[in-house]
Amino acid sequence: MTRIETARPVVKRSRVGLSGLVCCAVLLGGTTGCVALRHWWFPREDFVSIGVPKQPFDTAEAQCLEESEFKTAHTGFIGNNWNQFWYCMESQGWIQDHARGEPAPDPETPRSRQDRTGGEDVPASTQETQSSMKATPPTAQKRPHTIEAHGDVRQDEYYWLRDDERSEPEVLTYLEAENAYTTEQMAPLADFQETLFQEIVDRIDPDESTVPYRFDHDWYYVRFEEAKEYPILCRRRGSPQSSEQVMIDGNLEAEGHEFYQLAGAIVSEDRNILAYAEDTLGRRTYTIRFRSLETGTSLGDVLENSSGGMAWAADNVHLFYVKRDANTLRAYQVWRHALGTSQAQDDLVFEEADEEFYVNVRRSKSQRYIIIASYQTLSHEMRVIAADQPLSAPRLFLAREDDHEYDIEHLGERFYIRSNWKARDFRLMSVTLEHSADKERWRDELPERAGVFLRDFDLFERFLVVAERSDGIARLRVIPWEDRDSAHEIVFDEPVYVSEIGTNREIDTTTLRFEYGSLTTPDSVFDYDMVSRTRELKKQQRVRGPFDPDDYTTGRVDVTSRDGTLVPVSFVHRRDLDRSRPQPLLLYGYGSYGASMDPEFSSSRLSLLDRGFIYVIAHVRGGQEFGRRWYEDGKLMRKRNTFTDFIDCGQHLVDAGWTSPGLLFAHGGSAGGLLVGAVANMAPELFHGIVADVPFVDVVTTMLDESIPLTTFEYDEWGNPNEPDAYEYMLSYSPYDNVVARDYPHMLVLSGLHDSQVQYWEPAKWVARLRDRSTGSNRLLLQTNMDAGHGGASGRFRRHRETALIYSFLLDLAGRL
Repeated sequence: MTRIETARPVVKRSRVGLSGLVCCAVLLGGTTGCVALRHWWFPREDFVSIGVPKQPFDTAEAQCLEESEFKTAHTGFIGNNWNQFWYCMESQGWIQDHARGEPAPDPETPRSRQDRTGGEDVPASTQETQSSMKATPPTAQKRPHTIEAHGDVRQDEYYWLRDDERSEPEVLTYLEAENAYTTEQMAPLADFQETLFQEIVDRIDPDESTVPYRFDHDWYYVRFEEAKEYPILCRRRGSPQSSEQVMIDGNLEAEGHEFYQLAGAIVSEDRNILAYAEDTLGRRTYTIRFRSLETGTSLGDVLENSSGGMAWAADNVHLFYVKRDANTLRAYQVWRHALGTSQAQDDLVFEEADEEFYVNVRRSKSQRYIIIASYQTLSHEMRVIAADQPLSAPRLFLAREDDHEYDIEHLGERFYIRSNWKARDFRLMSVTLEHSADKERWRDELPERAGVFLRDFDLFERFLVVAERSDGIARLRVIPWEDRDSAHEIVFDEPVYVSEIGTNREIDTTTLRFEYGSLTTPDSVFDYDMVSRTRELKKQQRVRGPFDPDDYTTGRVDVTSRDGTLVPVSFVHRRDLDRSRPQPLLLYGYGSYGASMDPEFSSSRLSLLDRGFIYVIAHVRGGQEFGRRWYEDGKLMRKRNTFTDFIDCGQHLVDAGWTSPGLLFAHGGSAGGLLVGAVANMAPELFHGIVADVPFVDVVTTMLDESIPLTTFEYDEWGNPNEPDAYEYMLSYSPYDNVVARDYPHMLVLSGLHDSQVQYWEPAKWVARLRDRSTGSNRLLLQTNMDAGHGGASGRFRRHRETALIYSFLLDLAGRL
């Protein structure tokens, strides 16, 4: 089997694994026990509190509660599940994979007003001088709806906005009214927004292509054509100089669809048949189709309701694939399909009965095994089938155990296992299949190292390559099998960067492909000679127009949080920015599912930086920048650390003179939307504006409903609100449940009607309640993409309409048009 791989993906947003995620246009890869390229958790988020009142806390109350009642809380993490990661390539444009409150402007001073925190001028926006600001926003009707749990009664007056079928005229009319209001309010910025859009897309290489990689004598790559939105999957047979064969053109497949995503493409063992998964709704439920690569014609086989996970057997006839539950969208069954037959004749190979687990299927790098993986936040279980015996039953590798996460890959006669058994930050072990069920027979290949988190690994005949994280930085280490004492780390010049194992399909090679980037260095692909320790730059993301990395500076600063924990922030801004006075600053955060927010390059972000913004990533607890302890300190009954870390980072940046409350903005998506939503309740005075992408804000109600996608297998992330203590804690920070009468920051909220991760009604209800209860006159805008899901619009150019909307919103509020 050949799996077509892409260049380094960049995660944008998501609620579940790869949240996420997130948000991917093309899922094309698997190399190691997790997956080929980068692994990103794109899950959703949640927060919780014990025995606290039902009103939101201010900062002082939060500090008191944390120090007294929550000091001893402690919990677990989500593993490196490749099925959880949604891949996005920002350089190619594939994604679909992050404050509040001022008084009304003084009519006597339309271009400036006094910030309530004490005296500085706050830029007045263009919109605030326009008569359109007098337009009446949509008002959602209030309808009584009672929710009771543990003797606690909540009223959810906007519950009626939930429509599982996305077809109720009254609901759709309300969402369209909100969209119309947003368009009206942003109308004074329409020309500027168009300028931003053109500026952003003009930086994108019109005929971008990935670096070809070799597998089984052929060379595979993905390219784009000028002015076209979708990827074209190609190969060259036998040599990189041979003629190009287009395997599938996403632009042709997308015709007639408002939304289109390729979520997988794999080539059969004989290299003659392409299986690919596509989504035309944005719900991440895929249809698998087949194409003859000899004739270029489509085959008649069609497999519906798939998660996109699939693997060819060695016989070129049978394809293993994953089905979703029609209601919860949980990936729960693995089926076997024989080419030339109907889906009704397919055989069920494995069904995951536990609703807290989901499944995926892939082929090992050695090509000898089909691997069926069951994943839950704190527990994994693997099964294998010999690829040349596709009709045989799956063999259990090791039965699931509480708090044991493991992933496997195969080389030679052994399976290699990344495991947290007696190793909090994971270690690498190996075993023969015969003894896989006996952990005492597992052999240590790479023991756990203090302060080093083992993220991933890749296997070669002569070398082991591991992706590790130490001091918060994603690093790469090369270890010769025969001389492990001569292991070395690949060294880079920048102080803050991210490096990842790239696409390595060949085992018998001394060349490692890896990927590198930073907040100032565009995504780069290198081939590294593991013997001579030399590297060759194969490709760096091209940024069209006037761009010089030396015009920007990046670095990292440690912030002391209220409990004494050092929380790092990574920053980037123009080198010539006047830092002697406060500047507009966008603070981004996520902090859930153990997803680390690495300092990656973004060409679209230059539109903010070049207009005087500082961009900062707060590496808050709940991520995994410092290993499992960092994750465990920001989940379950310690979830509030995520929010207070973010607030403390923002306050430090104000106190240190980087910015001011009138120039500080927050941005988060999915679980990060939960973060900024909670922060809006806890510290509204600190932020001038907030952007919340597909925000997971109705935490308690969603987690009480097992029919909603993602709920059951996220109990170990947020807690199970069916338990009284977890219910009370989650209720204490749930953004929707803590909206009260107060001034809130300017807010732009983005949603997708077909979102499978964060259902559209969460942000819709949140905005409706904010409109009703907010005492201020700051902007509150809701934009729902009626043709997309969690990742927003599809297409490498079209998606940046949303980027331009966000940037114009921020730049206007900052007075930097």
